[in-house]
Amino acid sequence: MKKIITLLFISLLVVSCGNSEKGSLEEIIKTDDLTAIKSKKMELSKQQSELTAKIDQLDAAIDRLDPNKNLALIRTEVVNDTVFNHYTEVQGDVATKENILIYPEYSGLLTRVYVKEGDRVTKGQTLAKIDDGGLSSQLAQIEAQASLAKTTFDRQKRLWEQNIGSEIQYLETKTTYEAAQNSVNQLKSQLGKTTVRAPFSGVIDEVISDQGQVVSPGQNQLFRLVNLDNMYVQASVPENYLNQIKTGTSVIVEIGAIGKQFEGKVRQVGNFINPNNRTFQIEVAIPNEEGLVKPNLIATVKLNDYSAENAVVIPENTIQKNSMGESLVYILEPESDSTGVAKRVKVETGYSYGASVEVTNGLKPGDLLITEGGKNLRDQQKVKIKN
Repeated sequence: MKKIITLLFISLLVVSCGNSEKGSLEEIIKTDDLTAIKSKKMELSKQQSELTAKIDQLDAAIDRLDPNKNLALIRTEVVNDTVFNHYTEVQGDVATKENILIYPEYSGLLTRVYVKEGDRVTKGQTLAKIDDGGLSSQLAQIEAQASLAKTTFDRQKRLWEQNIGSEIQYLETKTTYEAAQNSVNQLKSQLGKTTVRAPFSGVIDEVISDQGQVVSPGQNQLFRLVNLDNMYVQASVPENYLNQIKTGTSVIVEIGAIGKQFEGKVRQVGNFINPNNRTFQIEVAIPNEEGLVKPNLIATVKLNDYSAENAVVIPENTIQKNSMGESLVYILEPESDSTGVAKRVKVETGYSYGASVEVTNGLKPGDLLITEGGKNLRDQQKVKIKN
């Protein structure tokens, strides 16, 4: 640094002197006389060396006479009161209740697959069609029989209302019609199972069975359907936090894999304590507007178990321990804009979180805390500020 300042100073002197000699320098250069040019350069170099030596002498005198030269350098920051929050961190997993495998409800040939992987579908949309094995023809026959039974019943009903015919005839035709209608409804229900529909809106994440494959209920998986709109994190919390965690408790969720942090609230608290690890389950709903949150991602759930208003909070690395285990920090008592005295203060600490510690006694807002250069200080030692 001193060399840079010296060169700048010399440059200024050379420039100031050079203004008067500018004409002569230009004249020498214009002569194209190499001997004269080299001679002028040697003259200026000698002047530069003499100036550098004089400046070094001045620096030595300043160092000898400056009382602040060997003072320890420190940095400070003003202590302020703030809100301090302490969190307990537990691990959780991202999940969704709308992540299912779709199975067929009817055995037969998979005649059509209407969707492909990545397609967004709506609730009730047709995904595939299974061959009905002649159910459509049977339905047409039974519907014809049901229509005839209805016509017969309607006529018998009109006659019965006119007191014509016997009651047993009326009841027989009514029973025949109702049985035929029940058969139609039952067959329609079976026929409806040949059409595979989406149980909720979402995205076809995987097409598992191919068109032309014979499928059976409970054996062949057709599709994986996922809806990423209603995501949540499930985590296990130690039982000693049972009184502090309730429905609506604010939490922070961090998902490291995607570099996202969310603020949320506990939407469900489990009523069962796991006897193996003494924990209970909680659920926290999280947004997924960008679609980056996926099922089974690992999440860190931060539970706010302590808060303090108007708390004094300082960096943890500013605290030192003495042989008695007491916590010590150094504060600055300024003497001027650049110097002051370091004062050792005993403090009492509360909770710590991250790189911060709550100080419950020993510091007050407005104190100048020494944040750098305090490791080797002594009480009442004079220091130099380099803020």
